[in-house]
Amino acid sequence: MRVILFILFSLPFFLKAQPTELNLLGTWSDSSLPVTDAWGGPYNEIWGLVVNDHEIAVIGSTMGTHFIDVTDPTNPVELTDAFVQGAAFGPELVHRDFHDYRGFLYVVADENSNSTLQIIDIRNLPESTTVVSDNNDLLIRSHNVFVDSTQARLYACGIHRSTAQDAMSIYDIADPANPLELGIYNNIGNVEIPYVHDIFVRDHIAYLNSGDDGFFVVDFTDTDAPILQGTMTDYVQAGYNHSGWLDHKGHYYFLADENHGLELKVVDVCEPDDIEVMQTFGTDSGIPSSIPHNVLIDCNILYASWYYEGVQVFDISDPLNPVRIGFYDTFDGVDEPSFAGNWGVYPYLPSGNILASDMQNGLFVIENSFTPDCDAYLVESCENAVPVAEIYQPVKALKIYPQPAANQLTIDFFLKEPAADFNFSLTDISGRQVAAWNNQAVFAGENKFNLDIPNSLNNGFYIMVIDNDDDTVGITRKVVVQR
Repeated sequence: MRVILFILFSLPFFLKAQPTELNLLGTWSDSSLPVTDAWGGPYNEIWGLVVNDHEIAVIGSTMGTHFIDVTDPTNPVELTDAFVQGAAFGPELVHRDFHDYRGFLYVVADENSNSTLQIIDIRNLPESTTVVSDNNDLLIRSHNVFVDSTQARLYACGIHRSTAQDAMSIYDIADPANPLELGIYNNIGNVEIPYVHDIFVRDHIAYLNSGDDGFFVVDFTDTDAPILQGTMTDYVQAGYNHSGWLDHKGHYYFLADENHGLELKVVDVCEPDDIEVMQTFGTDSGIPSSIPHNVLIDCNILYASWYYEGVQVFDISDPLNPVRIGFYDTFDGVDEPSFAGNWGVYPYLPSGNILASDMQNGLFVIENSFTPDCDAYLVESCENAVPVAEIYQPVKALKIYPQPAANQLTIDFFLKEPAADFNFSLTDISGRQVAAWNNQAVFAGENKFNLDIPNSLNNGFYIMVIDNDDDTVGITRKVVVQR
């Protein structure tokens, strides 16, 4: 009888799926790089690019920005002619951060008064890069940057300008090589926001991770008069509010506090005046030094970088009951109450391969065993979700079909009057542009375009962005690719 009872009570444990250890495809590191004085490793943030049919990893180090061709993931190769030395470099350099927009990479660092905002033309990769701007006219230091590509805006966090330190700043990057400052922000209305550590932005709504000061949601539609929509400063397992990512339905924000032993949070942001942590989840390893660092989401799959525990993958189809489904530990050192191991993760390459940066060990290219499924994300969109602002709209009777699309999209619309050439582009849910059909001539009256979908695009949810150079058109629509 006791044996039967043991089996019955143990059944849920045995039936629970165990996470998969992912397959390592390739690595890259450079033993000549100086390690940081602070944490003993030369590497920091990771980013990914697709340029001229090449998949390229971007990884920061104490010396600068490295471009690694990972088209063959089993043989990552540094593009040495593309390397860009940081304006600030050396053992004191710990943080670099990257985002790209329309063929340009924005690079910041956060430890040295000699740093700059670097803008790198990446359109000639894998052959070379060109630095088009490397000065401190706009900022000297910044901890993180984020591009809201549907709005052509660059957000910089924790900035330094000369002797001044500011919480954040915003730049218009409609001309990507020449950012135009829209504002510097330390106060939103009557609320002081002393510091912004990291940020996620969609359609002008910014989610501010403000370290010890908590979490803020701000509407920056009007950069001259931003509106504070909500705050969260007292919550379960509150710590150093570090980073996060919004789901594609605008309902939940997945939040990381950068403290030893704390878990990720599922935060309901549907009602910004009543922001609430609904669930916490983690690796359940029991390692006291464990720290979640950065979070990215692809439909129903969440990818997180975890100091000391490597890449962690969760199924968030039911966001209130996340399930850990995969992992790869990049760090084989001693777990201790410091900062080491997996800094960043990037899961958005067309191949599906995951890029990870380890502070001590460099770049890891990891095979992804999971296929994101937007339809599996069982959450309603928020009623108050803010769509992309559609500026002046001369386009009527817009149709984008078929849905879902396999190899080609057709776009029909009626144009009331002549307009500048249209640009069509697809972005993924992180805001990264994955396909573009620029400078398409349009005419007053009926217009029709047949757009071939690149074979490299994975099945999933995308955003079609329709705009033109004179800003008389600004439209976004959902597109589903299913082959």
